[in-house]
Amino acid sequence: MSSLLSLREIRAGYGEREVVRGASLTVEAGEFCALLGLNGCGKTTLLRAACGLLPLIGGSCTVGETETTRLDEKSRARLMSYIPQRGSPIMGKTVMEVVLMGFNARLRLLDSPGEAHRRIAMEHLTHLGLAELAGRDYATLSEGQKQLVILARALSQDTPVMLMDEPDSALDFVNRHMVLGKIRSVLHERRQAGLITLHDPNFALAYCDRLLLMQDGGILTEIDMRSTDHAAIEAGLGAIYGDIAVLEYKNRYIMTKR
Repeated sequence: MSSLLSLREIRAGYGEREVVRGASLTVEAGEFCALLGLNGCGKTTLLRAACGLLPLIGGSCTVGETETTRLDEKSRARLMSYIPQRGSPIMGKTVMEVVLMGFNARLRLLDSPGEAHRRIAMEHLTHLGLAELAGRDYATLSEGQKQLVILARALSQDTPVMLMDEPDSALDFVNRHMVLGKIRSVLHERRQAGLITLHDPNFALAYCDRLLLMQDGGILTEIDMRSTDHAAIEAGLGAIYGDIAVLEYKNRYIMTKR
């Protein structure tokens, strides 16, 4: 496999405070990777730096053969989509109009989304169980519904790389499973590279191909769920989360074997 997303020695932070300190990782085409770690370890900062929302202090971000650091916003949006934990307020737009925003990076100046774009947008809304909300005012939705709409917008953006910062944070238990399953199937089918931060390592264990464990602004270790044995998984989780995560993993594994 070839790396579709490559972050090399990323350094980033806020003002004089450096949060990410030399983090490096790769994500392959068709691979769904989770970025895990305790609060404050730099997960969100790393994603924001990768997609250009934070300036880099050092390091590089590459999608395929393209160095993205110096690209303008529209050029970068053709390569990477980003789903934040909480989206910025959007007023006076229907759900369909918000999803259609995903096509903006590929439209020429003064062009508007056409009927073909609307069909694709409706397909994504339908798959996420939102078809009946297409004409609804986005601002009136619940936080969980808004997050699903932003996911539909990112799917419409159809970029080689998807960066997602806890997109499940506002969702209930059932919708978390639905969304993570949908993301995984899309990434695998379209051969996109996906990097997601998750609060609960159990969801990462259930849905992601590889876990990247972050600590103190760097990548401590990784777990490939396709080949790693249980002892290595327990060691990796224990190094970041301690004995509680190991116990939860053991209980989860026992339950799957019943």
